[in-house]
Amino acid sequence: MKKLGKIKSSYPALKQSGNLAELIGVILGDGNIFKFPRTEGLTIASNAKNKGFIRRYSLLIEKIFSKKATIGKPYGGCVKIRIYEKNISKRMGLPSGSKRKINFQTPNWILKNKEYLIRYLRGLYEAEGSFCIHKPTYTYKFLFSNRNKSLLKNVYRGVKILGFHPHESKYKIQVSKKEEVYKIKKLLKFRQY
Repeated sequence: MKKLGKIKSSYPALKQSGNLAELIGVILGDGNIFKFPRTEGLTIASNAKNKGFIRRYSLLIEKIFSKKATIGKPYGGCVKIRIYEKNISKRMGLPSGSKRKINFQTPNWILKNKEYLIRYLRGLYEAEGSFCIHKPTYTYKFLFSNRNKSLLKNVYRGVKILGFHPHESKYKIQVSKKEEVYKIKKLLKFRQY
């Protein structure tokens, strides 16, 4: 199968790009990498009704890994996007297993490039973000919610680098100024599929 090109014989480092930065972000939010004896599995979970999210991230996986992702059947309102390949976690710079208590730092190659940082934050917000407006009370919110302290710190830092004024609480990072809420939503292309 290796001679026929059906199975890869080498697994080179992944090219640093906006696509990879965004995929890292969405995996940190709604994904996971599982180790198996001879391979690894990458899974991204999605709301089954969010066809744009499913299409976007299955295509992004295909672009990065040159391998078509499997899209599972809906189960309990959830769809799983998956691939199996060797050395996924090492090549992406992400830990395998539970992410609940990981201490993950945004890679410098993302922090040093504004385009990559925007794409990384887009992935995180697509997974764990929300956009809320309540006009009667003049309330505007662009939120990132998560229980992992390092991810909250990473999002806070990234949003500040982009020139916004977020504030943080125990489990969320929030942009609240009306003009900034619309500006960051547009910049990250939040929910634009």
